[in-house]
Amino acid sequence: MTAVDEIKSRIHIEDIVNEIPSVKLRKSGKNYTGFCPFHDNKRTPAFVVFPDSGTWRCFGQCNEGGDLFKFVMKRDACDFPQALKTLAAKAGVELEPLTPQRKEEDSHRDRLRQLLEETALFYQHYLTQNTQGKLALDYLTGRGLTTETIASFGLGYAPPGWDTLMSHFTGRGYSIDELKETGLLSENPEKERVYDRFRHRVMIPIRDGQGRMAGFGARVLDPNDVPKFLNSPQTVLFDKGRLLFGMDHARKAIRDRDQVVIVEGYLDVIVLHQAGFTNTVSPMGTALTEDQLRQLQHLTRKMILALDADAAGAKATMRGLEVARQSLDRGDEIVFDARGLLHEESRLRADLRVTSIPEGMDPDEVVLRNPAEWEAILQNARPIVQHVMDTLAAGQDLNDPKVKDGIARQIIPLIEDLASPIERDTYRSRLAVMLHINEESLMQLQPGGKGERRQLSRRRTRPSQREPVAGVEIKNPLRPLENHCLRLLLFKPDLLPQLEDELKINRFPPLSVDDFQSTESQEAFLLMARAINQLDESIRDFFWNNRPDTLESFLLEINRGFNLENTPDERIYDDLFDTINRLRLAKIRESIDTIRFLVTDLSGWEEQQVDEKESLQEYYRKMSDLTAERLRLEKALQPDINLH
Repeated sequence: MTAVDEIKSRIHIEDIVNEIPSVKLRKSGKNYTGFCPFHDNKRTPAFVVFPDSGTWRCFGQCNEGGDLFKFVMKRDACDFPQALKTLAAKAGVELEPLTPQRKEEDSHRDRLRQLLEETALFYQHYLTQNTQGKLALDYLTGRGLTTETIASFGLGYAPPGWDTLMSHFTGRGYSIDELKETGLLSENPEKERVYDRFRHRVMIPIRDGQGRMAGFGARVLDPNDVPKFLNSPQTVLFDKGRLLFGMDHARKAIRDRDQVVIVEGYLDVIVLHQAGFTNTVSPMGTALTEDQLRQLQHLTRKMILALDADAAGAKATMRGLEVARQSLDRGDEIVFDARGLLHEESRLRADLRVTSIPEGMDPDEVVLRNPAEWEAILQNARPIVQHVMDTLAAGQDLNDPKVKDGIARQIIPLIEDLASPIERDTYRSRLAVMLHINEESLMQLQPGGKGERRQLSRRRTRPSQREPVAGVEIKNPLRPLENHCLRLLLFKPDLLPQLEDELKINRFPPLSVDDFQSTESQEAFLLMARAINQLDESIRDFFWNNRPDTLESFLLEINRGFNLENTPDERIYDDLFDTINRLRLAKIRESIDTIRFLVTDLSGWEEQQVDEKESLQEYYRKMSDLTAERLRLEKALQPDINLH
């Protein structure tokens, strides 16, 4: 039995959920019902705990669920390893000790973080206690920052010398290699010389979501210096694709307000926090990555991307539509990649909106001029497709057929990328009205023409066996399907793009972490996605070389005795497609049964505790959506049977 299984066997999920008083769990049959703790919900008991399977699900606004670990991860806004440590301590389960190599690596990382902490104090001293920092201090106060804000964010000043920092820290016992490894020194191989990377700049410490030092951002004071902004290089601690500036300050506010605002600049974040808009963060000068969006999704699904007029305007929007995926890999500028953002919005089931800032102004200038103006800008945020429609149509002659055709051809692919059929129909109607054309004309621009969806012809073959893993007690009936899906993906990961194409053609959402209920399965799938998206190693090598210790036992268990070496790829693919659809169908059938249970369970609540009419409306709406999806999945599994 793995440590995860041991913890689940010792801790009752209902006890953990009951630690949040607002849930008000009550026993109903073999399950528990209550109010979801993750969204504002006081009158509709749509949160259900299933003790038999050790899982939970919200059938209301969140539409989320998972196991014990997922609940703690969402409650504490932490990752799986941290949730594992928390619950292991609570259950009295001793986690396997780290290997000597891992202990050495962790100790080394701790020393590097300590070096960065001391460096932040070094820069702060030069800003506030040394006359050399006066120019930097005047610059910061001139930007509207108070002494308290400067101290809160630990801002500092890097002195102009080429070896000032190096001399100071080698004198304190740190090696040149350690200074280079943290990105504090740069190297000129031709001259065989190392020197301070940051000189005569305002220094901004960058911390991860837990408040641990990762690196620095630096802004010039001399207008002749380049580049204007300079970050730490990629290091073992500083990964700009995973970090969000201000996250350590913003975490609680994002959860409390159920919204995050994403801006472009470090100083924008700092001034907005000073003005009370503490749910604001910034990426590291690049386009948003899936890792960054997923961090935010743990706290909220409501995200506003606040772009300056240039980035939000027609020229940048067109460029973003043209370069699409390429923009995610560009590190020198923020590109408004509408298709990329829609893809991530769908995968994460987020509500991502876009707003633009007045031309020639930065967010900090707006909020310093009038905080109410910034609030109004956020209120005017629009969904991505609507933003693109309005932007491309602005200033155009919409009576010109060529203009109409050009705009339609840019927007229809975005509409087709939307996962929700209701959203697709709504935006097609809006586009037709905006362009003063018949909606049927737009349908002809879709793949297949006139809205017809091409079905891939697949030879149906008998799937391979889906036996539960021997020696593991499986209480959750979905677990065997999850394990089998992961086994197939691990054995043949290059089938995933083909699978994604077929799911999209059949109007099914792409395979995502939400298809898995077990936290271990979710973590394994996320690692698989990372392996597929990187190019440095083979997918298998990357996966197995980067697997965390927390997944070791789980991966060994699900792959034990599994071998498809002599099985044709077509048969493996059909098995994978069927397994995913059966997994989704099983989850939907469970959900339908649970909603029926919730309807009958309403009578058990006191009248003043619930709004029966509102609850029934929400339950029946959810039931209708699930029933429609169930019919589509059943048809996909039996393509030759007409269910209508």
